[in-house]
Amino acid sequence: MIFESHLRHFSPFKHIFFPEPAETMARKFFVGGNWKMNGDFASVDGIVAFLNQSADNSNVDVVVAPPAPYLAYAKANLKAGVLVAAQNCYKTAKGAFTGEISPAMIKDLGLEWVILGHSERRHVFGESDALIAEKTVHALESGIKVIFCIGEKLEEREAGHTKDVNFRQLQAIVDKGVSWENIVIAYEPVWAIGTGKTASPEQAQEVHEWVRAFLKEKVSPAVADATRIIYGGSVTADNAAELGKKPDIDGFLVGGASLKPDFVKIINARS
Repeated sequence: MIFESHLRHFSPFKHIFFPEPAETMARKFFVGGNWKMNGDFASVDGIVAFLNQSADNSNVDVVVAPPAPYLAYAKANLKAGVLVAAQNCYKTAKGAFTGEISPAMIKDLGLEWVILGHSERRHVFGESDALIAEKTVHALESGIKVIFCIGEKLEEREAGHTKDVNFRQLQAIVDKGVSWENIVIAYEPVWAIGTGKTASPEQAQEVHEWVRAFLKEKVSPAVADATRIIYGGSVTADNAAELGKKPDIDGFLVGGASLKPDFVKIINARS
């Protein structure tokens, strides 16, 4: 006699037993530190010192993004458990693009991450969804992993356009047919970046849940389940633990707080 539990995975036509589907793999916590346009050798040495002295946490991927002149220096001096990312890159490998850096250059430094689509690139430097999508495609094709930033401005949230804005920004790379295994999505509400205002854990979770549902509908359930969605926007050592408890918040992209020793507490927020 065949038990009912086996019958559910048995084909009477091909006589093949199908195994139970594997359980969903937990998403590894991810904490990024965006140093922005801050630092000199002395301050970089200070940041390197507190990161190198911190206890290793194998449950967290830690990636910091110094300004471009300090990428190689940070890479050479940080311990192996802390990776280094570039803050930006262009959409081609080389050429007459003064002031830009390419994914090939990032890779040549031995780095594997770049931040793209940050609100400051979108709203201060006027980068369009289309340009950011092109840069993302080229970075991925060059073997560089992408922290892809999305987020709405205060007036957009107050007008009820939070979903529209974030989905539009994501759709730009969905339309490119990108490979998602090397993308981390960073939800950064513009109204909470560097303002001292932080989305409540409930507000942040709501948007992260929307983003995951968007991926499920527009890409696939597997991508939606596996893709890490991290939160950025005035994250501190005081609020990181509560934010990190939410089921769809898989880590943080931290700005100013990543320049201070308390960044280590944020890294360990879910420990």
